[in-house]
Order: sequence, then structure tokens, then C-alpha cells
Amino acid sequence: MTTRHPAALIRPLRSKDEADWRLLWTGYLRFYNAEVPETVYTSTFARLLGDDPRDFNALVAEVDGRLVGLAHYLFHRHAWKIEDVCYLQDLFTAPAARGLGIGRALIEAVYARADAAGAPAVYWLTQEFNATARQLYDRIGQVTPFIRYVRKS
Repeated sequence: MTTRHPAALIRPLRSKDEADWRLLWTGYLRFYNAEVPETVYTSTFARLLGDDPRDFNALVAEVDGRLVGLAHYLFHRHAWKIEDVCYLQDLFTAPAARGLGIGRALIEAVYARADAAGAPAVYWLTQEFNATARQLYDRIGQVTPFIRYVRKS
């Protein structure tokens, strides 16, 4: 399902998008001071294009034939609901395309996919310092009081 936003075409990721997708995902990872090995790039891209319902899906924003944004999302079971819920793991807009509503359009496209799949909830995480993105998130989502923990290394 492809949707038209005034500034971009929002559509599913395609195999020919790999080079642009890598640039965007690298920008996303750098923003969070993260790096992944080449094997993770390769396996993540393959999973995003695969047909395993347990794998992530990807939407991209395209302007003039170039990708300027991405959203990675996943449907999964939830112990408190019968239906699957939707987790939006990665959302990124290229710096040159910020302020055009691309992030909002990508989130709304994920909302539409969740609605079509019967998923009653869409959720995501962000870092506390991500003030710019949080301005958008505060308008289209609801902050929760949950605090995330991870296993000690």
C-alpha cells in the first residue's frame, strides 16, 4: 500500500532501495551512537524484504526518486491482548528533509498498517534527549510512565 504525502511518496521498501536505505539507517544508528557489523546490515535488509510474519517490515519516504525517510515496524503477540500489537522500532528522516512532515507521514502510515492488521496498539521508544522528535511524538502519541531496563553486560 502506497500513500501520497504532500512532500513524499510513502511506500514499502524494495530490493532496489538498498543503497539509499543503508545511508538512512546509518544516519539513524549514528544519531544514537550505535554501530552494527556488515552482517547485521545484510540480514536486516533481507528480513525487511522477507515474508516471515515474525520479521520487521519497512516503509520508506521517497522524494524525487531518492529515499529521505524510513520506518521499521513489527507485529508481535502481547500477553494482555488477543490481537498482535505493533512496535515501531526505527524512524528516521534525512536531515535535509526534516520539517516537511515526513516523520509524521511515516508514523501515520504505520498506524494505517496496524489498523489494517487489526493491531489495537502501536508503540515506540525514544531517548529522553531526542527533543526534536519528541515534539512530534507528543502531538501524535501519548507518553507512558514506563522505564526501560536492559540486561547488564
